[in-house]
Amino acid sequence: MIIGDLGEIKGRTYPARRLTQNLVGGASPVQCENFAMGYVTLEPNGGQVPWHNQDSEEVYFVISGTGEMCLGEERRELVSGQIVQIPPGVFHQLTNIGNEPLQFIYCYGPAGDVAHWRQELAGTLPKEGVDVPSLPSGAQPQCVDLPVGGPVII
Repeated sequence: MIIGDLGEIKGRTYPARRLTQNLVGGASPVQCENFAMGYVTLEPNGGQVPWHNQDSEEVYFVISGTGEMCLGEERRELVSGQIVQIPPGVFHQLTNIGNEPLQFIYCYGPAGDVAHWRQELAGTLPKEGVDVPSLPSGAQPQCVDLPVGGPVII
């Protein structure tokens, strides 16, 4: 039996002001072939999963907090208890628009690494409206800031 413990999973902090802890896959002791799962904390007032897409089907389940979810051409507020389905290939972004941390669980399949993690750490995320489609009208801007001290080699 393999048991993971969120309290023991260090996770990784990203430049867009979020902590991602792998529950299934990545650095977690729990590994599955068909899906990956994680626990994410977005810092208050702007912590973000920046605008990106991936080949995987994904869902976000908001545990606490208030966020702005951009999905394709749509922009909506997400609150505690809500879940959003993210189809493969569709650009998406989640930004904490509240004064408290936003915590959510993601699950995507199939399992594996996603490029936007590496791109964000390296400061090479494609820029919305330049390299990739624009965010929906009125959306919070995409965070593409380089990590403090420059790119992180992973």
